[in-house]
Amino acid sequence: MKFRTHALINSVLVVLLLAACADHPTNPQMVADTPAIYPDYVDVTVPVGIAPLNFGMKGDCDRVDVVVKGKKGGEINANGDYADFDIDEWHSLLETNKGSELIVTVSVKKDGAWTQYKDFAIHVSPYALDEWGLTYRRIAPGYEVYSRMGLYQRDLTNFEEYEIIENTRVPGMCVNCHTANKTNPEDFVFHIRGEHGATMFQRGGKREFLQAKNELLGGSMVYPYWHPSGKYCAFSTNQTRQGFHVVPGERIEVFDLSSDIFVYNPDTHEVLSDSLISTPDWSENTPVFSPDGKTIYFMTCLQQEYPTHFKDEKYNLCKIAFDPETGRYGDHVDTVFNAVKMGKSLTWPRPSYDGKYILFTLSDYGYFSVWHKESDQWLLDLKTGEARPLDEINSPDADSYHNWNTNSHWIVFTSRRENGLYTQLFLAMIDDKGRFSKPFLLPQRDPQKYYGETVYSFNTPDFTKNKVEFNAREAAHEILSDERVQTRVK
Repeated sequence: MKFRTHALINSVLVVLLLAACADHPTNPQMVADTPAIYPDYVDVTVPVGIAPLNFGMKGDCDRVDVVVKGKKGGEINANGDYADFDIDEWHSLLETNKGSELIVTVSVKKDGAWTQYKDFAIHVSPYALDEWGLTYRRIAPGYEVYSRMGLYQRDLTNFEEYEIIENTRVPGMCVNCHTANKTNPEDFVFHIRGEHGATMFQRGGKREFLQAKNELLGGSMVYPYWHPSGKYCAFSTNQTRQGFHVVPGERIEVFDLSSDIFVYNPDTHEVLSDSLISTPDWSENTPVFSPDGKTIYFMTCLQQEYPTHFKDEKYNLCKIAFDPETGRYGDHVDTVFNAVKMGKSLTWPRPSYDGKYILFTLSDYGYFSVWHKESDQWLLDLKTGEARPLDEINSPDADSYHNWNTNSHWIVFTSRRENGLYTQLFLAMIDDKGRFSKPFLLPQRDPQKYYGETVYSFNTPDFTKNKVEFNAREAAHEILSDERVQTRVK
């Protein structure tokens, strides 16, 4: 009898527990508006394999119930404080509905009553995102003190983030300007500033630390970009300074007392320079190779008197031929896009890997567009020569650093659109006609908590084909050792 009583009590507890967990909408009031959710994932386009687009409500509520149905089949449900989808179920639903769309139904419980909002769609792209994840620098948006910062990587299929290298391993170290060769981290480079400054150069998984500052160069090796063959890497050498504004709404300006570009040959440790791209009166900057490796695009401006005339620092996009067989440059420089005629400054050119476009940022002056509220992204069609502002992805705040994935159908970029203070990462798709989809914020497990509490900005993002295999502990010892490979100017 005692056993039966305990069994009955346990059964009642289980029923009550299941009832509490199954607090789903009953007789909801229907409204004609789409739900106010954060992040705004209404009508975005995502690739198969992306981490779940978890979201919460912007207003107060007691509970959220979300049903996601695929037009080609499948259905998942999330019920709780916010929409927290099961990762495996989410991936399966996206795979089933590739090239179609998901219909999202959001119901909210408040003060004991349910409200159901108008359905919205999430489009599932037919274009794959072939990369494993993203790399980026994460840094507190300060000015004089680095605080805790470093290079990190993120698995795009879930919410896992991993350190590549962090400045806590080497006191006073600042790491920046990292890039892989066409998203392949077997070829990887980043620059180190500070007492133990160097340029880390990894090729085929084997790394060495270059004596980055060469008196003949006039500065360090920064803003790298790999030749598609892996045989070369282009760099800028810059004497960078920063100043502070005294007007509201503007914080900091970064400019160069001088800058030139060159190509580095890791086999010979030679710097391949040329008077056409290393001039005393012009500042050449941020070189990138074309997908076929036969052209170098770069930005350049007439050298100004700094800091008094910093607003006259305006860059155009230029190009010069390059012969990868001989390592020689062409005999002239061409202007590809004249931003100065528009009264603007062009920065951060990035060619798509399919050779169709160059993505760049346009701002009023200078090249640190991440600090310019007016900075927008533009797309140059290399076949027609026409360029246009990307109204479909731009925002009223700073939109800046960007990179392509290898099939040239996805970009990642930084934007301050969420709060005006911190740069965050957004992804967007480009179709065969050159039109971009609505950008979506990098997914997080609990996005309201994550983005509401983080004090870091994301910048210099890039896709990575695989996880970056990098022994940060060993690298820290090598940085501290000050053993450096010498470079020479050819």
